Amino acid sequence: MLKKRIIPVQLLINNRLVKTIQFDQYRDVGNPVSSSKIYNDSDADELVFLNINRDNRSVEPLLFLIEKVSEVCFMPLSLGGGIKSLDDAAKLINNGADKVVINSAVYRDPTLIRRIADIFGNQAVVVSIDVRRNPESDCYQLYSDCGRRLEEAELEEHVEVCVEQGAGEILVNSIDADGTMQGYDTDLIQRVTECSSVPVIGCGGAGTFNHMKDAFLKAHVSALACGSLFNFGDNNPIRAKAFLSNYGIPFKVI
Repeated sequence: MLKKRIIPVQLLINNRLVKTIQFDQYRDVGNPVSSSKIYNDSDADELVFLNINRDNRSVEPLLFLIEKVSEVCFMPLSLGGGIKSLDDAAKLINNGADKVVINSAVYRDPTLIRRIADIFGNQAVVVSIDVRRNPESDCYQLYSDCGRRLEEAELEEHVEVCVEQGAGEILVNSIDADGTMQGYDTDLIQRVTECSSVPVIGCGGAGTFNHMKDAFLKAHVSALACGSLFNFGDNNPIRAKAFLSNYGIPFKVI
């Protein structure tokens, strides 16, 4: 049985760790380097860093960060936010990132996935998809540019294109659930897992370990990403895995 993963997500603005609510308002929640050391010591499987600075959409802040984080963190690191080209991805991977996370650029040029994968391998490319439910039509809509730009792409078709181009994983993030701590959008995650032949990471909404249990068992997702669950309250990946293991959800033993 394939082992499941728990992946803390760290959102960055001006080299500070922040937490958003529905991709809008945010609050400062600390130092990303200090936080990374804590996750390294608490059995997180991977870390994802996303630069969400609306005014500085480049990989430069991530290059500065990875040098510091690599000194205290010894698990796989995925970095994204502002990647527009193969050169951007190469800079991050050559400086210590195990994977890159790309989102907005894929809508303009899906072949970017293939060009990165051909050089660094499919496992190095995570495509992030930000999704909001339209309250009038009850349909899922895809957004880029930190949730500010509505895309015309349809969910399943976009996933298919990304996988065909060589994505190693799909990270699906619910804008509606982001930061609410009211639970994952398991319907959304399940739709993606059902149409994806590569591992899917579900993100957005975790507030309790029961929310994680529901997403793992109902959506059959490969991994779950969390932010607020670990930022607010006395929770960590070790405790999450201990709880979830009681329900037959398998994790790698370190």
